[in-house]
Amino acid sequence: MKKTTTLATARLITSGLVGLSWSASLLADDDFIILASTTSTENSGLFDAIIPTFTDTTGIDVRVVAVGTGQAFEIARRGDADSMLVHDTAGEEQFVADGYASERLDVMYNDFVVVGPSDDPAGISNSDNVIDAFSRIAKSESPFASRGDDSGTNRAELRLWEGAGVAPQGEWYRELGSGMGPTLNTAAGMNAYTFTDRATWVAFQNPQDLVLLFEGDDALFNQYGSLLLSEQQHPHLKHDLAAQWHRWLVSEQGQQAIADFAVNGQRLFFPNALPSSNTQ
Repeated sequence: MKKTTTLATARLITSGLVGLSWSASLLADDDFIILASTTSTENSGLFDAIIPTFTDTTGIDVRVVAVGTGQAFEIARRGDADSMLVHDTAGEEQFVADGYASERLDVMYNDFVVVGPSDDPAGISNSDNVIDAFSRIAKSESPFASRGDDSGTNRAELRLWEGAGVAPQGEWYRELGSGMGPTLNTAAGMNAYTFTDRATWVAFQNPQDLVLLFEGDDALFNQYGSLLLSEQQHPHLKHDLAAQWHRWLVSEQGQQAIADFAVNGQRLFFPNALPSSNTQ
């Protein structure tokens, strides 16, 4: 009788241990967040460089959905992402005002540039400013490849056309509906001008005859922000884990990880919360 009881008890203990192990496995598998972010942060290699440091520190994995900023807003609005890192400050502030996010933080910045054929048929390398550069492209009807995907980059590009008093259309202007990497590939194949963030351009490995032709205008400043999504709108999201990521990005460790990221010896993103002397 004792042997039977002992065997039964052993089975119960074994079953309990298996159950605990299974539950622990489920908890471990659940230690991740879905991040809706831009193709520029993904294509540049930034996340491959900084996420492992965050995961080692917190035990939380970050699974990135890299899309245009407009799509990232839509994903978060539906409650299909736990966090956002995008680059359209006006849109981000409106997202907070509309109640879809409770907080926005400046994380890092870089700039946009205009690239195009090395022979520069529109002569934009001699432009006084970026508005002048866009006006020259339109006046000459030189081929221009636009992302056309409602991304932060696409939104910035459209603001520049508006500033130039141009409604871009016609055979010279191609709206592709694609990410930055594919747009650069198409521009290279077409030998066309395009508007890109510097990080993706530096990491781009198929320039063919494309070269950087215009940079340095204050209007090309490119700010990235992290959004803490609303618990009221989507209580099912992993808000505690997402908040750790949100805070880590602006922590000393997170900012230093961003500052340390470089491609071919060139720093691609400049953290907002570190002293400027550390970001040069």
